[in-house]
Amino acid sequence: MIKNEQVEIEILLEAIYRKYGYDFRNYAKASLHRRINVLLKSHDLQHVSDLIPKIFQDDDFIHDILQAFSITVTEMFRDPEVYLSMRENVIPYLRTYPYLKVWHAGCATGEEVYSSAILLKEENLYDKSTIYATDFNLKALKSAKEGIFNVKNMKKYSENYYLAGGKKSLSEYYHSSYNAVIMDSKLKENIVFAHHNLSSDNVFSETHLIMCRNVMIYFNQELQNRVLQLFTESLKTNGFLIIGNRESIDFSSVEKDYIVVDKKNRIFQKKK
Repeated sequence: MIKNEQVEIEILLEAIYRKYGYDFRNYAKASLHRRINVLLKSHDLQHVSDLIPKIFQDDDFIHDILQAFSITVTEMFRDPEVYLSMRENVIPYLRTYPYLKVWHAGCATGEEVYSSAILLKEENLYDKSTIYATDFNLKALKSAKEGIFNVKNMKKYSENYYLAGGKKSLSEYYHSSYNAVIMDSKLKENIVFAHHNLSSDNVFSETHLIMCRNVMIYFNQELQNRVLQLFTESLKTNGFLIIGNRESIDFSSVEKDYIVVDKKNRIFQKKK
């Protein structure tokens, strides 16, 4: 990346932050570069500096920015061994509480939120649970709340569900309609969808379990530390943190606050 372009990117990110309050200044440089290039191509522009006037002159442009900068690659029961490990290593602890609060941070379009809801249903914990599903992208949140997914994905999702220790058929949790499936409304009863920005907002709630998988890989070390500190402050003692398989708390500011439950699947428990 040439020096002038880096300066332009810094000015662009500062403009976004000052005008709209969305803070992408500590996203990993390589990820930012890819996402800004997508934005340039979609608007048929050549230079990063061409995007800056649109920040101030076109209020609708922020929606394009948020869509370009969002991480929406997800699937139901993604990395099924994580959910299998949850059944074995996390659920027994969660059973001991009279009520549960679960936070899915960076929930994107909701596939993993519904996966957790199904898991809690099958472990007879859903009725005493509240699941908070948050993201900074309002369009993604709307999709998550609707719970409508492409029917073409369901074969893969069903395979994941089976490998995750599913106790029924995944089809029992959704209704088919033309080329889409709609998640059962009963799964939504205890899910609260809310806007939250990990890069700038504060503690969301005191929770027993936080899942934030494959989001922090797009952050630089400074922002990763901020988010991990936020999660630590949001977790109850003995609460669980589950992050992506390419993410780590090693050498972070909160490493000492956790014990490793499952190193391979990145499951950690907050110390007393």
